[in-house]
Amino acid sequence: MEQIIVEGKPRAERGKNAARRMRQSGEVPAVLYGGQGGPVALAVNTKQFSALLRSESGQNTVFQVRLPSGDQPAMVKDWQVDPVKGGLLHVDMLRVAMDVRIRVRVPVHTFGEAQGVKLQGGIFETVTREVEIECLPSEIPGEFRVDVTEFMIGKQLRAGDLPLDAQKMRLVTDPQRVIAHVVALRVEEEKPAEVVAAEAAAPAEPEVIKKGKKEEEGEEVAEAEEKAEKPKK
Repeated sequence: MEQIIVEGKPRAERGKNAARRMRQSGEVPAVLYGGQGGPVALAVNTKQFSALLRSESGQNTVFQVRLPSGDQPAMVKDWQVDPVKGGLLHVDMLRVAMDVRIRVRVPVHTFGEAQGVKLQGGIFETVTREVEIECLPSEIPGEFRVDVTEFMIGKQLRAGDLPLDAQKMRLVTDPQRVIAHVVALRVEEEKPAEVVAAEAAAPAEPEVIKKGKKEEEGEEVAEAEEKAEKPKK
């Protein structure tokens, strides 16, 4: 596999103005940390780093940070992007030891048209798009690909079904985690025509009008006046 190089150089200047000048010159602020060395503030080549993120392995790419003191193997830990212009603002890089296992998240891609969709009218749903594994940096897979052509309704692809090389990597994600499945199309149950016709023909319930407070008070006053007008025996 071709070795990927990202050129970097130590930076002494800090602050927004220094970072702005750095980006205008084709570099982006970065920090390299982890492993046996302490954190180092760097300026890395923006084009090289952007190409690395767009590569097939993306964030899981193991590359060499080229420094005056020598090359150091590293991986991308995190990065920030301008929400408006889309340019890189800052990157974090993690030193890696090529003989020590690390945990990484690997995407899962499915291909093929499921028979449960084609023949049974079901729906293919992706539930989980990546799994976590543990392996050596040099043995990180770019992705896991699974053919789902034979999947019928009710068939599930679980993390434990992925084609992992047990001698090189260990699955960290729960093996029972559902990655994708084919489910039946849910159709709302329609009422029979006879029921619909009966409901339409049924008379509406009469509206019950409650007496208001003022109306009740008026009736009470009328009753009192009527009693007062009656002659006493």
